[in-house]
Amino acid sequence: MANAILVVPTEQRVGLTTVALGLVHALDREGIPVGFCKPISQPHASDTGPERSTRLVRTVTSLNPPEPIPGVQAESLLGHDRENVLLEEIIGRYEQAAQNASVVVVEGLVDTEEQPYGAHLNAKMAQGLDAKIIIVAAPGRDTPRQVADTVEVVAQAYGGIRHERMIGCIINLMDAPVDPTGHIRFDFSRAEENYNASHEAQFRTECARHWPETFKLIGCIPWQRELIAPRVRDIMQMIGAQILNEGQLSRRVTHVVLGAPSLLNICQELRAGAMVIVPGDRDDLLLAVCMAAMSGTQVAGVLLTGGFKPDPRVWKLCGPALDTGLPVLTIHYSAMQSVLYLPYLNLEVPLDDGDRMQQAVDAVASHINLEWKEPLLNTIEERRFSPPAFRHMLVERARKANKRIILPEGNEPRTIEAAIICHQRGIARCVLMGDVGRMRRLSARRGMSIPPDIEIIDPAQIDQRYIDAMVELRRDKDLNAGLAEEQLHDPVVLGTMMLQLGEVDGLVSGAVHTTANTIRPALQLIKTSPGVRLVSSIFFMCLPEQVLVYGDCAINIAPTAEELADIAIQSAESAQAFGITPRVAMLSYSTGSSGTGSDVEKVKNATRIARERRPDLLIDGPLQYDAAAIKDVALSKAPDSRVAGRATVFVFPDLNTGNTTYKAVQRSADVISIGPMLQGLRKPVNDLSRGALVEDIVFTIALTAIQAEQAKVREQGER
Repeated sequence: MANAILVVPTEQRVGLTTVALGLVHALDREGIPVGFCKPISQPHASDTGPERSTRLVRTVTSLNPPEPIPGVQAESLLGHDRENVLLEEIIGRYEQAAQNASVVVVEGLVDTEEQPYGAHLNAKMAQGLDAKIIIVAAPGRDTPRQVADTVEVVAQAYGGIRHERMIGCIINLMDAPVDPTGHIRFDFSRAEENYNASHEAQFRTECARHWPETFKLIGCIPWQRELIAPRVRDIMQMIGAQILNEGQLSRRVTHVVLGAPSLLNICQELRAGAMVIVPGDRDDLLLAVCMAAMSGTQVAGVLLTGGFKPDPRVWKLCGPALDTGLPVLTIHYSAMQSVLYLPYLNLEVPLDDGDRMQQAVDAVASHINLEWKEPLLNTIEERRFSPPAFRHMLVERARKANKRIILPEGNEPRTIEAAIICHQRGIARCVLMGDVGRMRRLSARRGMSIPPDIEIIDPAQIDQRYIDAMVELRRDKDLNAGLAEEQLHDPVVLGTMMLQLGEVDGLVSGAVHTTANTIRPALQLIKTSPGVRLVSSIFFMCLPEQVLVYGDCAINIAPTAEELADIAIQSAESAQAFGITPRVAMLSYSTGSSGTGSDVEKVKNATRIARERRPDLLIDGPLQYDAAAIKDVALSKAPDSRVAGRATVFVFPDLNTGNTTYKAVQRSADVISIGPMLQGLRKPVNDLSRGALVEDIVFTIALTAIQAEQAKVREQGER
């Protein structure tokens, strides 16, 4: 299972893409299987082609990362309050990139005027991917102390600079020439490098003084003129110049020479890599450049301004120089106007300039220290599901299962909307039960329309086969045909009968019906799985950092110690079936032997019974909630426990405690709770809270589809 490294910027213009690709290259040349993912596209204003980061990765590596989510689509989802769906899409892109990789470098977003949500989504991605964080900064005109402070401020969005997910910082573009606004200048008037090794030492000293030892300065990458040197072709396209002589448009521009008043002055500036800007009517200066080219100086190119073209007789004299590959361009602006263009040139690497990107990636990789890499290379035996990752897993597994789920409450607006969403996303084949006309009116009021291929059943039309089958199932209760038909007018009973006969794969109800209305028919007609003594329930609680399992919060009012042990084992098995490593905390108001009373004794006995039945499971109790959930509290209250501080399954001692706690967490922390999912039935029937949101219903349908697939596999194994 791959580790994610999210690379995030302190601000715009830090060279985020180059650093991310350099990190990929540094890990790759160490022999580490590495992947890359840019989850959401962020095109530059001048971009017209495909997304830059992903295409450049394909150019300079052998990787084939997934296409990012278009920015327009991301903004649409955010604008319609569907951030959770966006995060699930991001998880999907990441998992594609993570195939066959030990580490995946994820390029974060930059806050811009067009996309001001970058920092917010970066923090959400860090949680959703359970990612380690590397912050990229560029000093610009800041002092080492100011850079260190800025990095600390940015780290606050990810839990602070001391958080366990923080790896360190990469400082890019050391000693780059910048203007007062922080933009890297394109004056290139001098060819000398600005890099000063003592500046790097100052940064390392200052950062070490302010940052904890756990947060590393991973690399200081110097600004290098040749790495931002555009080709003549690039400048031509950016300023809209016309070609007089094409020559070698791939020549690199390392500095700019503005036509001087005299030949003597311009001759001093004619060096390799020079882009010479001269008025189009200065034939003498053009001839001087041509003479330099003929003498072996590879001038990058000539830009003639003012819209003037050389006299044909002068142009003929230039012929031998032009034959050396000297590009000559023309533009209608004056020399001064042309120079004013230069600070606004896009210095990002064009998609077709693989050589420049490769050089930049190599340079970044050579300045990155990978001493911190070892913990990332350990195999992750346990996946800590974030809520977006868990929801994405549910959707993908439900899609593969392709199950038919009956929804008896088809006249309920939330249920209709959930069925439409499940249909659109391919989560399940939903069957709505209710009045067709009423459904269509309700959906129209919510701005939706029911797709024609969603199946709708009228519960008033009861087929004789359901009556006969129900009479047979309830023969021991002396049920006759008349009573059976009367009961089957209840859509939940009818849906349960369809499930029993194998016409559907699962049932979801409870948006308007009570828990008893949903469960009673299931117990009477579906019955429990072989060897199961009771039916219980769990909720998947999607907390900000992790998905936890709460049980039983919906069914058993006052379970005995034996029943509590059953609930613990069922909940652990359910957690494991959905990818959550079960560490079961048997909750009480007392931890260990610190308290007494009948309630505490019941939990102690339940823990003992559960351990005896399933010695392979990690089960501990009694534990208080804080001791079960918080590492620091666990160290003082239960230092020897293998569950305390790391619990993933929380078993409450009674329904009063469990139901109150789950609702308090759900509403106060504003988290999604998926469930209740019923455990112990032979076929999946799931109950909804009557306050369920549309999203809750969607994911309960997904859970039910997965349970149906698991029941099918279990049944095949029993044959």
